Amino acid sequence: MGGDAGAFVDFVRDQLQPWAPVVAQRMFGGFGLYRGAVMFAIIAGDTLYFRTDEGNRPAYEDAAMPPFRYERAGRRVALRYHEVPAAVLEETDELSDWAAAAYAAALRGAAPRQRRGKARRPAAPSR
Repeated sequence: MGGDAGAFVDFVRDQLQPWAPVVAQRMFGGFGLYRGAVMFAIIAGDTLYFRTDEGNRPAYEDAAMPPFRYERAGRRVALRYHEVPAAVLEETDELSDWAAAAYAAALRGAAPRQRRGKARRPAAPSR
């Protein structure tokens, strides 16, 4: 990764500053962007990807933005992150709205899930 990656990370963090303080951590040749303990974005090269789910994915699909993909064991794997449109990246207010939706998707994705078809039993009272 060249020096340009650091400059792009700084640019994105500056753009997001009105929304929230964002920390960038190196990971797998790119960066993860965090608000608090929650990772809501990935930067790979000079491309920003936000976390997506059924709540915000349609906006990315409408803009024809691809998911983040990488190769593992000879297969292409897509993650639940989509490329942010360049026009959105340039507009601080709009980028903040998309970041908030990505953060909400990350929170929903981190929520504990119950096993399908099995109800959770309450813990036995301690004596």
